[in-house]
Amino acid sequence: MDKSTIIGKINNFLEDEFEVDADEIQPEANLKETLELDSLDYVDLVVSVESNFSVKLDAEDFVSIVTLQNFYDLIDEKVN
Repeated sequence: MDKSTIIGKINNFLEDEFEVDADEIQPEANLKETLELDSLDYVDLVVSVESNFSVKLDAEDFVSIVTLQNFYDLIDEKVN
């Protein structure tokens, strides 16, 4: 799967499942602040990623994730 497809799918479920305004979804945006994530939201995010991309994520995967670009890169790495 190419990176633009991955980014499109991520952005779609961020808009649909996390009700994030499309204008706020920018690669340099802070993931936690943009999505207003708490611990339960992280669980929802992991479930969304795992179901959309058939990959497995764990807490250690999120240690270095700050921006949406970091998140896109992580999913791209897991998928490919």
